Amino acid sequence: MKVLVINCGSSSLKYQLIDMEGEKVLCKGLCERIGMEGSSITHKVGDGKWEESIPFPTHTEAFAAVVKMMTTGEGKVIDHMSDVTAIGHRVVHGGEKIKESCLVTEDLIKTIEELAPLAPLHNPAGVLGLRAAQEVFGKDVPNVAVFDTAFHSTMPPKAYMYALPYEYYEKYGVRRYGFHGTSHRYVSKAAAQYLGKDPSELKIVTCHLGNGSSIAAVDGGKVLDTSMGMTPLAGLIMGTRSGDMDPSIPGFLMNATGMTAAEIDNVMNKKSGFLGVSGVSSDNRDVSAAADQGNQRAHLANEMLSYQIKKFVGGYAAAMGGLDCIVFCGGIGENDPHVRQNVCSDMEFLGVKINPEQNKIRGLDINDITGEGSRVKVLAICTNEELMIARDTKEIVDAL
Repeated sequence: MKVLVINCGSSSLKYQLIDMEGEKVLCKGLCERIGMEGSSITHKVGDGKWEESIPFPTHTEAFAAVVKMMTTGEGKVIDHMSDVTAIGHRVVHGGEKIKESCLVTEDLIKTIEELAPLAPLHNPAGVLGLRAAQEVFGKDVPNVAVFDTAFHSTMPPKAYMYALPYEYYEKYGVRRYGFHGTSHRYVSKAAAQYLGKDPSELKIVTCHLGNGSSIAAVDGGKVLDTSMGMTPLAGLIMGTRSGDMDPSIPGFLMNATGMTAAEIDNVMNKKSGFLGVSGVSSDNRDVSAAADQGNQRAHLANEMLSYQIKKFVGGYAAAMGGLDCIVFCGGIGENDPHVRQNVCSDMEFLGVKINPEQNKIRGLDINDITGEGSRVKVLAICTNEELMIARDTKEIVDAL
């Protein structure tokens, strides 16, 4: 079975074609600037890379370009589009209605559209991808939707409710949902497999750290709590997002500056985080380089990140009543040994020690950085959301 994995944005389409026999990536690529001038596709097969400027008025033309790249020319990996058995789609928000990956039906698409107010930048783009896939591949090719929020649907009300008037939850769905669920699910399962344990036996804190970051308490294979909230703005300091803060600050700043609610929202989502604190960049690599050169604001941004992660790890260990494993993943979690070192330092009281030399090693799918005498396993795992989507798609299609 060959599964085409799709991640649609409002003006982009990322894809991977995975042969599920051996779970091998046959090709991957990105369509950019859909609906704009200068649209293009980048297609990769192994070390080969092809780029082409093509007009993409809509996602339908982008899908057609993906098919052409996969079936013709030097980047050809299949003979015909009929070689694609199924299509798996990343969809951000399933709200309370959708708690697991689903076969795409017209009713499901309507539900995703109804949930658009909870993810106005993402769910409409997901629907565009679903519709375009059906148009290009035909409705006989099964499509499966895999939801970022689904893995977090096991949270109990004490974790997901906000202390607001209850009617806001009933009428508008105001609650914690959590995101990056596909990544948290993948790495928690990979950690359990590496440790030779069933997920039901473990208490794991998974730290997905990148331009967007979230942490999850995974107790017995199920999420107890997670750092992101109703939106991806909550939790840790991120590339351009503020993370948690006093909820009175927006109102204070509106009065102090004359900014509108929309302008404040833009500041918190796009001008804060590493960028806002450091004044250097939203990219942690640039911020770390500036910190190494003596930039104190960049150093502060790095300190804030490690400190906040440490607080979540300790808090989630307390919430779960124990801790067996800490997992770092995502661009920062997998590649920044300094963040891992800073988070795990002075955590001996929790039984956490890391191996400083092993922590410096890069490029491993699973890097066991656990130190001698540590009661808690510490792992850096390369997350693979696309493979998780492909696995869910295969499971659902095989059951048809």
